[in-house]
Amino acid sequence: MNKNDENLIAPCGMNCSLCISYQAMQCDLNKQGFNRKYCPGCIPRGENCLHMGDQCEQLAKGLVCFCFECQDFPCKRLKSLDKRYRTKYHMSMIENLAFIQENGMETFLHKEGAQWKCPDCGAMICCHNGLCLQCDLEVLRQNRTYRWNEG
Repeated sequence: MNKNDENLIAPCGMNCSLCISYQAMQCDLNKQGFNRKYCPGCIPRGENCLHMGDQCEQLAKGLVCFCFECQDFPCKRLKSLDKRYRTKYHMSMIENLAFIQENGMETFLHKEGAQWKCPDCGAMICCHNGLCLQCDLEVLRQNRTYRWNEG
């Protein structure tokens, strides 16, 4: 990950570069027989946050850049979202935000690059299914709803 990847960190702490919709766009999976919705990330597409923007006045009005800047951090909605992502997708938005707040964006991007890097090809692993779309595309082709070692 490089400095330009900062725009792929959503206000809620989601690393959009790990998202199936972002990775599908990067790999242009629809040209390979898939029917996936593409997303360039929350910030690049001009949205404050896919997960929180419609529910949070602070984000909707652009009063905060990241949820940790809010006096209600972590709010009920973010806690619920975080629980789902920790349980299903092996990542925590609240932990991401706390790490960014404490260590800065550059250190966070470096950590994410190391943590989610495919050991075979170096591409980013998808948080939604645990697959590298460069190496494991056949697994996804055979089971389009594949989730983290659930064959």
